[in-house]
Amino acid sequence: MQKASFPNKLSRRRALGLIAVTAGGSALVPVQLFAQQASPTSDTALLMPEAGVCSITPETTEGPYYFDPELERSEITEGREGVKLTVRLQIVDEACNPIEGARVDLWHCDATGHYSGYPGQGDGRDVDTTGQKFLRGWQRADKTGIVSFETIYPGWYRGRTTHIHFKAFPREGSEMTGQMFFPDDVSEHIFSTRTPYNQRGGQRDTMNANDGILRRAGSGTQSAVREAASAYEALMIIAVKRAG
Repeated sequence: MQKASFPNKLSRRRALGLIAVTAGGSALVPVQLFAQQASPTSDTALLMPEAGVCSITPETTEGPYYFDPELERSEITEGREGVKLTVRLQIVDEACNPIEGARVDLWHCDATGHYSGYPGQGDGRDVDTTGQKFLRGWQRADKTGIVSFETIYPGWYRGRTTHIHFKAFPREGSEMTGQMFFPDDVSEHIFSTRTPYNQRGGQRDTMNANDGILRRAGSGTQSAVREAASAYEALMIIAVKRAG
């Protein structure tokens, strides 16, 4: 993959096209501009919101596969095979101010549609991953409100479109649960051309348009994924209530 080149300042249309959208699929901050800042010695690109009003990210179901692995880490693959993916999330409050120290938990299925830590998975309900902790972890947000996870592109399983789960804890005793979604064309390309995605049996039966959880959360607009130097990158801004 060729490294993408991005300007230091983004137009409103360009910025909203690059950031991942909320769980409901609508752009998180429809009236706001975003400036992209990158360290001159790093390929890491950060999304820094300017002052404004951020719509609270809608919550979605936690699902049956959450548990706290008690692992504070950024690299969560544990050797699971798949296309490399960097997930970068920025936690902000209603005024778009970054929330330093917010905890973010992330978890998702592997390339074959299996989560760690649970029995009775797979098309035959015969896959047991009890005791395993792959593709799970948590981090604290830095001073810009950003956490970054190194993982793999999630696969699919029956009844759900491609997604990643997260929990954000802006402060002690407060949490929100959400999901981020991926463009079907990107998913289909990866699933049909890359190993081990293209080696699994069965037929994918759910796309973004007919995923019940995504539909209930809001519109069917997809999140954005881009190609970086050596991996795909997914960005999302999560707006939560800082207090109350």
